[in-house]
Amino acid sequence: MDDRNSDGSTGIPAAPGAGNGPPDLNLLRTFLAVHRAGAFTAGARVLGLSQPTVTAQIRALEGRLGRELFERRPRGVVPTPFADDLAARIADPLDALGAAAGALTGSPGEEGPAEPVRLAGPAEYLAHTVLPTLAPLVERGVRLRVSFGLTDGLLDELRAGRHDLVVATVRPRGRALAWLPLADEEFVLVGAPVWAERLGGRIAAEGPAALHGVPLVAYAEDLPILRRYWRHVFGRRLTAVPAVTAPDLRAVRAAVAGGAGVSVLPRYLCAAELASGALVPLHLPEDPPINTGFLVGRPGPPAHPHVALVRDHLVRHGREAG
Repeated sequence: MDDRNSDGSTGIPAAPGAGNGPPDLNLLRTFLAVHRAGAFTAGARVLGLSQPTVTAQIRALEGRLGRELFERRPRGVVPTPFADDLAARIADPLDALGAAAGALTGSPGEEGPAEPVRLAGPAEYLAHTVLPTLAPLVERGVRLRVSFGLTDGLLDELRAGRHDLVVATVRPRGRALAWLPLADEEFVLVGAPVWAERLGGRIAAEGPAALHGVPLVAYAEDLPILRRYWRHVFGRRLTAVPAVTAPDLRAVRAAVAGGAGVSVLPRYLCAAELASGALVPLHLPEDPPINTGFLVGRPGPPAHPHVALVRDHLVRHGREAG
């Protein structure tokens, strides 16, 4: 692969005092890993190098180019505009070179289990929707290592190289991560039949005032999903103290079905209970809240083929389900 321009240059501008000739490819790979990870330590984990080695290589590249590439901050680094431009130009050629090298050095006939795919995301969504769909891939030899957590923390761990794929409830910002839309989830205000009988059609007539004094069952003390529903559907700010909190929407569903109060749940998680009558939709707005989930990974070719296999399978399943 030759990335030189017609005049024989590499297209990477040199500053006064910079060294002659193109930078070493290893230095560029290290730079790209740090740029994508947002920190020297995280980039080192991705590359399998020590943090001092990565720091030394970045300094060597900066000396070679005669430009500062990163502003050092207490919590990571921020790329300079020059670094952003450099990353945009070298990412595709380096990723293609890495994929070609992997294909040349691979050993298809080698015995032994494949590397596991490290998948992370919300416990409820992975357990209810994602893991059952991956059974055919497990039969084909794919191994999975699944972790649960909240999106912000999982994306930080993905940047640090601890996961291969993350199911995220928000779209990542910036170019350090690559994402694909996965599926939409609709939120429903639900209660047990006893609460449906007590409330009748009052919510449609009175709005959120009909729910004054009704116990709320929530995922967390600050009522994150309920607050969004109130704002989107009723145009009001919800200020209330929940009667029950449980950091697992499956537990929230069980408490509501048992009559502990009302809550807002993603429809996929309570579809069976709605069909059986164990839960009842208490309000059916014309425009219910919708949240899009995203499948997030690091840019460039996956670490190994099974990561791409899981990624493509989940995206395809999400489109078919939608």
